[in-house]
Amino acid sequence: MNRKEWTLLVLLASVNFTHILDFMIMMPLGNFLMPHFNISAQYFSFIVAAYPITAFVSGIITSFYVDQFDRKKVLLFAYTGFIVGTIACGFAPGAGLLMAARILTGLFGGLIGAQVLSIIADTFPYEKRGRAMATVFMAFSLASIFGVPFSLYLAKLMSWHAPFIFIGLLGLLLLPFLNKFLPRVSAHIQNVEDRVPVKVMAVFKEVFNNRGQRLALLLSGGLMLGHFLVIPFINPYMEFNVGFTKDETPLIYMVGGTCALLSSTFIGKMADKHGKFRVFMICLLLSLIPILFITNMPKINFYLVLSVFGFWFTFSTGRNIPAQAMISTVVNPVERGRFMSLNSSFQQLFTGMASIIAGMIVYRDKGGKIYNYNFVGYLSVLVVFSMLFIGYKLARQQNLK
Repeated sequence: MNRKEWTLLVLLASVNFTHILDFMIMMPLGNFLMPHFNISAQYFSFIVAAYPITAFVSGIITSFYVDQFDRKKVLLFAYTGFIVGTIACGFAPGAGLLMAARILTGLFGGLIGAQVLSIIADTFPYEKRGRAMATVFMAFSLASIFGVPFSLYLAKLMSWHAPFIFIGLLGLLLLPFLNKFLPRVSAHIQNVEDRVPVKVMAVFKEVFNNRGQRLALLLSGGLMLGHFLVIPFINPYMEFNVGFTKDETPLIYMVGGTCALLSSTFIGKMADKHGKFRVFMICLLLSLIPILFITNMPKINFYLVLSVFGFWFTFSTGRNIPAQAMISTVVNPVERGRFMSLNSSFQQLFTGMASIIAGMIVYRDKGGKIYNYNFVGYLSVLVVFSMLFIGYKLARQQNLK
């Protein structure tokens, strides 16, 4: 790749890093926010869910219309709104205003991921596209390995406001570079007279009348639901129930993200070699074991805790690799962009639902101790295990190995 292409990839990866980190950091801040605002676990779950559910709504609505505009302009518009919302989170004086700021951030954040992928697809030829996608996707692992631990360190050193202000400042630094170095991406825009009116309900009807696409959306959403049932209350549970400190808990995400990063390529190769469904099944079943241990964790050595989380991140991430490969087969290339945007939006919806459901199950006492987290774990195992049968049906429907 030439210098211009690498510059573009670094900028898009940086956008993804800030965008993903903003979403990820909200959940491990629970042990800061609940005592600070004196809010219940349920109210905290609503604050967490505000972003993904709003992102689902904006992503669904705009997915039918963004192709009518220059992708650079759409990304700059969405990213500017996202930065405003993130900085507003950092200065929110109360829990209600924090929720309002999360809703604002989600409205714009729901546009960003699809635009980043679309710019790569429209800018890079097919023979370079895999490498380009892999470079941008590294932002997720970097957010886990560096972003979340550093943000939690800032929260402990200063206050819970600091991570959001840090992300917002990074975004402000990026904006002028995005404006200068991102090329116009407008080859996809049709002439007004040639443009076919978007029939939203017809598209939804076509998707939900297709059994393969229904199974794909259910599999994608169900995996997110099962995973994010557990995530929002990990930090409060580790601190207030198990007894680890705010200095120790960030290492969970660092170790887990590192394990996921190092294992992803190997799991992808195994899926190609031995069959997508077979590797999906193995990773899914192995990912169930640590869920039960995490949500019923006794007071044990912290190094053992890190091993458990490393194991969990490896196989929970690993099951998604063959799952997304199977999901991508349910549409032809002409329709894939729109369907994957819908898929991403449904993932956001189920992520938000997971947080709300978990918040309805657990509760905390005045000392911050979390109760009923074990029931969240049992439900997570049930949901994730049921996806094995959905995955089997999808593989059989698409004649996949």
